[in-house]
Amino acid sequence: MESILEFNHVHYAYHTKDGETKALSDITFSVANGEFVAIVGPSGCGKSTLLSLICGLLTPESGWIHLNGRPLSDNAVNIGYMLQHDHLFEWRTIYHNILLGLEIQHKLSSQTRAKARELLDTYGLGQFADARPFELSGGMRQRAALIRTLVLDPQLLLLDEPFSALDYQTRLTVSNDIGQILRKEQKTAILVTHDLSEAVSLADRILILSPRPATVQSIVEVSFDLAQDTPMNRRNAPEFKHYFNMIWKELNQNA
Repeated sequence: MESILEFNHVHYAYHTKDGETKALSDITFSVANGEFVAIVGPSGCGKSTLLSLICGLLTPESGWIHLNGRPLSDNAVNIGYMLQHDHLFEWRTIYHNILLGLEIQHKLSSQTRAKARELLDTYGLGQFADARPFELSGGMRQRAALIRTLVLDPQLLLLDEPFSALDYQTRLTVSNDIGQILRKEQKTAILVTHDLSEAVSLADRILILSPRPATVQSIVEVSFDLAQDTPMNRRNAPEFKHYFNMIWKELNQNA
């Protein structure tokens, strides 16, 4: 399968007046079109730094990053970014929150407005289009944030712990919903998470990073024998415990 993203021997360090802090060391991996990759590792190891490099907020000190076979600096790949908090504006309706990115990118048209309405209806928020964010539950707000990203039709979606602000029960439901939405939309996604159960339930592959400066310690291929391969069904499958324990041991082998 063709790769949409390639990291090749990437190094990155933060520099301050007090000295240098190495964040990433010799990072090499690729992500195929339509693949869901989760990234796990110890706190502070550089997981979010990886996402900042992918979307161009940071530049590698050495090595290279390619999107669709071209250098990151010479690329027009549409990247979506979903954060821990939904960042919906309370003074805008849900529908007008969904349109915000289209407005910023000067892409508002009858077609994109119709697409926004279609996504709201498809993913259960159509009746809340004229509601304000405070009228929605945390899970519904996060779903609205995802629709706001999807309406821009990103080729690559970056998820930076998007469920961490939710309570446990809501987190399970929303991760199940969003995982199924991304599969249906056939989106390529990279998830950064501290939750191993979340990684196993959502991903096709899991990158395990070492303590800082992060290296790719190992890559785990995830496969479930399920008639309906959903995040919730994975959690109840016999393979789930196997993958969870394997990743737990990898993360704690140097502890």
